[in-house]
Amino acid sequence: MAKRLIINCDDFGQSPAMNRAIMHLLEEGKVSSATIMAVAPGFEEAADWAARRQQPNVGLHLTLTSEFDALRWSSLTGHPSLHDAEGKQYRTVREFELGAETGAVVKEIDAQYERVKQAGIRISHVDNHMGSLYGMETGRSLLPQTFWKISRWGLPSRFFRYIHPDDPLLRSLSGIERPVAKAAALADTFGVPIPDYLLSHPFGLVEGETYDSFKRSIIAKLYALPEGVSETYIHPGAEDAWMLANIPQWEKRVWEFRLPFDDDFAYGLKDAGVELTHYGYVQEHLRRPRFRSAFRLIRELTRK
Repeated sequence: MAKRLIINCDDFGQSPAMNRAIMHLLEEGKVSSATIMAVAPGFEEAADWAARRQQPNVGLHLTLTSEFDALRWSSLTGHPSLHDAEGKQYRTVREFELGAETGAVVKEIDAQYERVKQAGIRISHVDNHMGSLYGMETGRSLLPQTFWKISRWGLPSRFFRYIHPDDPLLRSLSGIERPVAKAAALADTFGVPIPDYLLSHPFGLVEGETYDSFKRSIIAKLYALPEGVSETYIHPGAEDAWMLANIPQWEKRVWEFRLPFDDDFAYGLKDAGVELTHYGYVQEHLRRPRFRSAFRLIRELTRK
């Protein structure tokens, strides 16, 4: 099997700095795709650009949290269980998992999908801001409801079938193997194609980190990439005064904008034998037989 990598830009539509970076990366073909935030203040700018170009690789970034002090937003539906005391979406995933009513979440998911679709964007896939629907904080997963909606839309989704043993985030979560197996079997049963692996790297700055050390760490992952289709995500931002003043650890976003243009990164992709791919490939090649998947799901659910 070949080693294929999806590089997705999260948070399209968050702010002008994010929009400028992501538009540039998509225009130059340096990344696979981006996912857009229907609730964020930069949505209209990002959506107008994507619709005008009929950009084929813009997905939906389901957004149920609002983490930055200087950049808060509310849900589209306005349901009180989706908001904190300030009337904005919760700052943390834990607050969301504890406070949000399931029915309200489902309606908000629908509303965000409809807003992106009505903006004229050909949605390529679906993922989730901060993993708020995964149940990572309290165990309250909303993946069944989410996969059901995605199956109705006929789209692939960012989840993952296997856990890479060297992934810094996933390997730190105790007992994650069985929930992942259940969720992957559920996606297959609903007919939602997913990649094989999800690869993470620290969102913020690591102590002593520089651009060069960050670049080396990412290139090293290219050589250790497993066979199959992996996705990794970046949060690129173009350096501007507002971002520097308001977004914590903004340097990492500038680095993630710079990296795909770096000749060393391009050489690493080629030398490691990694093919940059996209969610169209996932849609076409990674769908599993639903009937067989249902039996596997039952086995996972009943296994002691």
